Amino acid sequence: MAGPMAVAANGASAQTYELIQAAKEEGKLNVIALPHDWCGYGDLIERFEKRYGIEVNETAPDASSAEQLDAIRASAEDAGPDAPDVVDIGLSFADVARDEDLLQPYKVGPWDTIPEAVKDPDGYWYGDYYGVIAFEINADKIEQPPEDWEDLLDDAYRGAVALAGDPRSSAQAALSVYAAGLATGGEPGAAAGEAGLAFFADLNAAGNFVPTAGNAATLTEGETPIVIRWDYAGLADRDTTEEPAITVVVPKNGVVARPFVQAISAHAPNPNAAKLWMEYLYSNEGQLGWLKGNCHPIRFDDLVAFDMISAEVAARLPPADAYANVVFPSLEDQAAANAVIAEQWEETVGAGVN
Repeated sequence: MAGPMAVAANGASAQTYELIQAAKEEGKLNVIALPHDWCGYGDLIERFEKRYGIEVNETAPDASSAEQLDAIRASAEDAGPDAPDVVDIGLSFADVARDEDLLQPYKVGPWDTIPEAVKDPDGYWYGDYYGVIAFEINADKIEQPPEDWEDLLDDAYRGAVALAGDPRSSAQAALSVYAAGLATGGEPGAAAGEAGLAFFADLNAAGNFVPTAGNAATLTEGETPIVIRWDYAGLADRDTTEEPAITVVVPKNGVVARPFVQAISAHAPNPNAAKLWMEYLYSNEGQLGWLKGNCHPIRFDDLVAFDMISAEVAARLPPADAYANVVFPSLEDQAAANAVIAEQWEETVGAGVN
């Protein structure tokens, strides 16, 4: 665990006067794919503008990871005034972007507090926030919420448990099967996929599995009172749904995360503003901004260790210790498990997902 430097004022050990002045001279930061209602980005952007007097130019808020990289490719020959300075992309796109020379390296001040598993060693990309697979529960239908994967097999949850998609085509659903596999003894990789399939076969045989892709609508209507999905999606539903009451439970075992990553474009028209934006996001203030938006920041353990999370914010989230054993599967392990899940789901589990 990092020492006190990580919790200096605003956690901003590398927000030097020289960098701030250089960024102010550029006067602008171009961002892409940052909707204001996603992970607290609206508030983060507003605070950055006020703190540094730098205009944040927002484009294509709903762009996918692939579209963000396409925008960088398009700027290679002519990095116009709206070309993206920074991107926020899925982990699976990170090495592709680096290997294609779409990114430039930069290590933020609290670099050592970012887990090794979710950062490029040369600083071309680094994890920013993550979600974990959790149980979103219609509390009006489920009196006693499950606490762990094995609990889902109980008779109390007959006809109640759904995935958020078909694991043969949905990354979220496939990772849910993987998480169940880890929780029930499967080793990382293909073995976790096999163990996860065995778990869902038991869940289906017990009559507890609902072969419907669960979402906010099916949960609130009671069709799928328990949906296995990202914690931040469940928390967003809880915060925006008046009825029924919704609770979100992070299981005791098999706490599996998928991070997104930050990176600076190799063709950034405002490279100093881009670096300052990174310093702000990885400061304590920036990390807490993501947390307020229901996304766990990559420096979450650091914030907990130094008691940086207010009681008000903590009260809105699952207990901090629920994330103590979070697992970030490697892309190789996940790919191996996905292959097993895609090939054997129908034969082993015996239920499609519609």
